[in-house]
Amino acid sequence: MRLWSLHPKYLDAKGLIALWREALLAKAVLSGLTKGYTQHPQLNRFKEDPSPLDRIDQYLSAVYLESVERNYHFDREKINWQYTPSEILVTSGQLAFEREHLLFKLKGRDPKRYNEIFKIDLLEPHPLFKTIDGSIEKWEKSQPQPHLL
Repeated sequence: MRLWSLHPKYLDAKGLIALWREALLAKAVLSGLTKGYTQHPQLNRFKEDPSPLDRIDQYLSAVYLESVERNYHFDREKINWQYTPSEILVTSGQLAFEREHLLFKLKGRDPKRYNEIFKIDLLEPHPLFKTIDGSIEKWEKSQPQPHLL
């Protein structure tokens, strides 16, 4: 499961569709509707929020809006649009790590998008997140991937 801290606009088609599915799975987990993935580290930042379901709906809303920009047909009924907006903090180190991780994925499956993203030093966070200084988040279990620039 990868719930990107980066803005979904940077993802390629496969990445955006995967993010939608994984965020819906995260919502099911946070709603207590699954037995699996309950201890997944990517969910910690949502679980630590006083309103985790609001946060995941807010997260999903930005993914959905990006899908609309691309003329995809995600099901808006999967989101409770009555969430109360808030912010979750994310470190600059996490965003830098995710940029490198995304470049690693894009290099093989979408070279055009890879070249576009490679030119951007600082990628915007997902609208749910507010960036603060810091290193990679403690919940991040992946290791940095050398993507052979």
